[in-house]
Amino acid sequence: MEDEAKEAIEILKNSKIFAVVGATSNPEKYGYKIFEALKEAKYQVFPVNPKYEAINDVACFPTLRLLPEKPELVVTVVPPEVTLKTVEDCYELAIPAVWMPPGSWSEEAVAKARLYGLKVIYDRCLIITLKILAKIN
Repeated sequence: MEDEAKEAIEILKNSKIFAVVGATSNPEKYGYKIFEALKEAKYQVFPVNPKYEAINDVACFPTLRLLPEKPELVVTVVPPEVTLKTVEDCYELAIPAVWMPPGSWSEEAVAKARLYGLKVIYDRCLIITLKILAKIN
């Protein structure tokens, strides 16, 4: 297994509290699928999206700053320019890791996350990685 895949699995093994920036109530969208996959995997997961008060009976928060607990990992399911802003928020809030699935990352966001000393996983499907982890365990 490549180093990046190992690092992604280690982050999932060692994290308990997640935030999904761009979570949605639309079951067709990736933000919904990631949110649900993390819940099904028994992680504590906070949806972050200013458009919703709740998603499937889970309170939704407009920003990372308003979460009741600090996540160990933030997953971005938003356009790359929003991911860039989210990386800045993670740094300011001392959130140690960010996962940028395909479509949400940019070279600039990855570089900034690394500059800030954040663990960064990018261009890797979180749902597939969860399935790999389930097979390993």
